[in-house]
Amino acid sequence: MDAHSRGRADETDPADQWVLNQQTGNYELRPNHSGGESPGPSRTPRRSGGRGEFVTPPGEVPAQRARRPAGNGRGHGSPDARRGRVQPKSRRRKALLVSGGVMAFVIVAGTAGAYALYQKLNGNLDTVDVGDAGSKNIASDGPLNILIIGTDKRTGEGNEGYGDKGSTGHADTNILFHVSADRTNATAMSIPRDLMTDIPDCATRQADGSEKVVPGSRNVRFNVSLGQEGRDPGCTMRTVKKITGLSVDHFMMVDFNAVKTLSTAVGGVEVCLDKAVKDPDSHLDLPAGVSTVEGEDALAFVRTRHSFGNQSDLDRIKVQQQFIGSMIRRMKSDDTLTDPGKLYDLADAATKALTVDSGIGSIKKLTSLGQELGRIDTKNITFVTMPVKDNPAEPTPVTVVVDPRKSRQLFALMRSDTSLTEVKKKEKAEKSKREAVLDGSRAEAADIRVDVLNGGDIAGAASATVTWLQNEQGVPQAANKANAPAKIEKTTLAYAPGQADRARTLADIMGLPASALKQGTAGTGLQAMVLTLGADYEGVGVPLTGSAEAPEDMQRASADKAECAK
Repeated sequence: MDAHSRGRADETDPADQWVLNQQTGNYELRPNHSGGESPGPSRTPRRSGGRGEFVTPPGEVPAQRARRPAGNGRGHGSPDARRGRVQPKSRRRKALLVSGGVMAFVIVAGTAGAYALYQKLNGNLDTVDVGDAGSKNIASDGPLNILIIGTDKRTGEGNEGYGDKGSTGHADTNILFHVSADRTNATAMSIPRDLMTDIPDCATRQADGSEKVVPGSRNVRFNVSLGQEGRDPGCTMRTVKKITGLSVDHFMMVDFNAVKTLSTAVGGVEVCLDKAVKDPDSHLDLPAGVSTVEGEDALAFVRTRHSFGNQSDLDRIKVQQQFIGSMIRRMKSDDTLTDPGKLYDLADAATKALTVDSGIGSIKKLTSLGQELGRIDTKNITFVTMPVKDNPAEPTPVTVVVDPRKSRQLFALMRSDTSLTEVKKKEKAEKSKREAVLDGSRAEAADIRVDVLNGGDIAGAASATVTWLQNEQGVPQAANKANAPAKIEKTTLAYAPGQADRARTLADIMGLPASALKQGTAGTGLQAMVLTLGADYEGVGVPLTGSAEAPEDMQRASADKAECAK
């Protein structure tokens, strides 16, 4: 920095210590000096082809250098102009703290964009054009959904034993990161790679700029939504939307090597084990209690699936959530945010590891995204796993399928932008209502007999619902009874006492709250239950749950708490 903006040596901001060495072409970390002058290169212009090339003084990143005029650095003389060229220290410091925050990669992107070497880091990023699968905006005014994809692609030295040789990478680890509209909380939902699902047709951009539509597949593993048959991350984003009903705005993708480089750059990630682990497959060898892992050990920790729980991918997901939560805490710690060398290592490692959609495909855009998300407190970041159950089509289940009832509840909460931290507080009050009406035995969907009437504002709602119930929900005895005698505000389900088990099943399918169920008397003699759609009906498959209610027995973990893997 020049004499007009110099503070005391012990107040030098971390950003001010990065200097471009014009002789080597590299940026170097220059420590503080107690003297009044920095011993760095001078600003004397060197002529090359008639153009001045300047050595960057301490405290300037390339973008600032480009705005500085030749001469004495005062340009046209205005102090205001000079202040416009060099961001005040208090604002820079605030940007650094704000941009630390949500997921590991977003945190790094934010801090990197604020302080590190723009041109170099920008060149590290890989981008993919996913077309209309994502958003062109960096962040919207409403909720924001980012898909984090960890692939099994091999890159980097020492990774020959991991993943499929020659593979472009499959969707091995997947987290849908839902950020609330007010940016105060977030839900990080893991999606099992072995989930059996349908993958929709998806348009992919080819190297020559042309577009190719990859046909969809039915009843396949989720992880082949990427890589298989030329599918790109946009195909994975579309698959997530098909399953959850949530549109995905952006994606961030990394491979095995990222775990090694990022954990090393941050100085190690603290993990906790309930018991000692020695896994010959992943080579994980750790004692019980707290350990700090980085590099190969960090990768072994998140890859092992034979050391915890019932050795399933679902148990490995819990371990991965613990690791990511711990990395978030480490990246937000003062030890990281006040260490310019560590910040640079993180920024360099993260940008080399990241592949993102073109909507956020620059350091500037990632910085804006990081600042947008950085104010979320870690205690309001909740990790969950998509509710699933063993695949009933397999004698010895290896894969899983979506749990229709529990997943509908969770997806509805996310679509309605309801915080799981708030839901947890409400659950106790809601429990008595659920126990009274919705808790109990349930009948098979095929045994349900229901007449559907339209008492709402959407034309053809009863017909559409009956078709959906018959063709997609396994309720063949649903009948369309056209319009109700009068309009109603809330959807209701009337049933006789002997039909309670059928009413609960239909409530699960429709996403009905306890208040929607209306039990008649024993003498009413209802031959079929009566479902009357009200003004709250929004369309087939859209849950009508009136109160915020998380799925029963859903395991949750907060990013601000360390839990030991079992």
